[in-house]
Amino acid sequence: MPTYIEPGTRVLCLYRVSTDKQLYHTDNNEADIPMQRKRCRKYCESMDWTIVCELQEEGVSGHKVRAENRDKIQLIKEYAKQKKFDILLVFMFDRIGRISDETPFVVEWFVRNGIRVWSTQEGEQRFDNHTDKLTNYIRFWQADGESEKTSIRTANSMGLLTEDGCFTGGRCPYGYNFVKTGRMNKRRQEVNDLAICEPEAEVVRTMFQLAAKGGYGAQRIANYLNERGIKNHSGKNWHPASIQGMLRNILYTGVLRSGKSRSEPLERLKIVEDRDFQTVQDMLAARSRATEKIRSKPLNTRGQSLLSGNIFCGHCGARLCITTSGKGRPKADGTDTVRMRYTCQTKSRTYGDCDGQTGYTVEKLDGMIDSIIHTIFAKVSSLSRDDIIAERFQYDRAARKAALDKAKKEYEKAESELKSLKGEIIKSISGESPFAPELLNSVIGEQESKCGELRQACILAQQELDDNDSALASMGQRYDDILEWSAVYDHVTIPAKKIIVAHIIERVDVCRGYQLHLKLNLSVKQFLCGLDCMPDVETALRTSA
Repeated sequence: MPTYIEPGTRVLCLYRVSTDKQLYHTDNNEADIPMQRKRCRKYCESMDWTIVCELQEEGVSGHKVRAENRDKIQLIKEYAKQKKFDILLVFMFDRIGRISDETPFVVEWFVRNGIRVWSTQEGEQRFDNHTDKLTNYIRFWQADGESEKTSIRTANSMGLLTEDGCFTGGRCPYGYNFVKTGRMNKRRQEVNDLAICEPEAEVVRTMFQLAAKGGYGAQRIANYLNERGIKNHSGKNWHPASIQGMLRNILYTGVLRSGKSRSEPLERLKIVEDRDFQTVQDMLAARSRATEKIRSKPLNTRGQSLLSGNIFCGHCGARLCITTSGKGRPKADGTDTVRMRYTCQTKSRTYGDCDGQTGYTVEKLDGMIDSIIHTIFAKVSSLSRDDIIAERFQYDRAARKAALDKAKKEYEKAESELKSLKGEIIKSISGESPFAPELLNSVIGEQESKCGELRQACILAQQELDDNDSALASMGQRYDDILEWSAVYDHVTIPAKKIIVAHIIERVDVCRGYQLHLKLNLSVKQFLCGLDCMPDVETALRTSA
């Protein structure tokens, strides 16, 4: 470095690449960005400037990482405050960032603090007049758009591969092996595809059977596997979080996924039947924290009561829980029977306002529910399968048509609002709008996302309306499920009965004197009688002691 530096010619160079793959490495294995470094040094020589500092950001996205989270940008700002350099030089301005509602103001901050901002390709960014501000904003708005386009192109490329049934990378999921099939990527390298590993696939099927038929949760499944010495891919014990992820993984139905893209079902990758997978998804959704207040499915299937999670006090609405008594006061014959009751939590725990009973005997209440379940099975079994499915199909088709019309109206409204916002951004840039460009940019982004979601909702609604064969098959499957439950109900364990009851009865409200008010699940309710008498189904099934 020369002993004398001309005032105003001290340069700080910033180099940045978005991914580690764009880095080069020196003989000492140090990360380097040689192209940007060479161009900036050559530019300084031509301008007779002196480089006093060089900083580089390795694998930092200028589109995703905001300036406040970039250490080098914060360090450069600190150097600017201390007057350690006069010029900030980059290869191109998008090296400073690509966020349209932030980067223009970062550049403006440097200029306001006496730092000239230069690019080897675009020259100096000045702020002498209103046009300069507009040019500055448009430059980074375009860079932001290019980043989004690159992201979309990458996602689309991965999505197309996925839709074609190609595995696009990542760790090998449990239940599968990597195999070489001769498929090459764009670099002419052979890549992996998936094939079912039958021993592991059998474990996956066991997981879904335990969840779907036995009501097992992730913790209980993990314990079940660990107790039997079944290990995961790494040879370690199972963790509930891993089980939870597997139970939600659509790959086990033979569908590859990458972002929002899905492949057609591939039989070569299918381990779990669609109906079992959907049953488990419904169970997980019903047990989630988001549905805690309205949950009607049992959190677990342990215990000897028939109802769990879907029984409520008919007076205060509190959920009834199981309490036991006994084991301490034996009878004359030496027996000590454990007595179980469904207990109102309002009265037993919070001592709140409830004029109902404190508890209801499990044996008595379960007997009443058991009788109702048998009545439902008898009613459904007496129906003509073809007639009831045809009637329900017409009703459901009308409902799907109404859903499509509603989705189209919401989409058209959102598109109109988006068009208005885009018109406002031009006014804002030219100073004719009271709204700041960064605010409008943020709102436009949110509105575009909303439009995308509504557009997808319209497509799905149209597909559901057009897919008559699938709708009929789904109804037939639901009807057959009820007949299957009817056939096995009297011969299965209490945990299995709990699951069947939860599939049939959504909610039981019990009032003083064992007055019951039932809310049936729609999939059962729709088959009990024709449309005209559907509102009376629950009334007809109300019973008392």
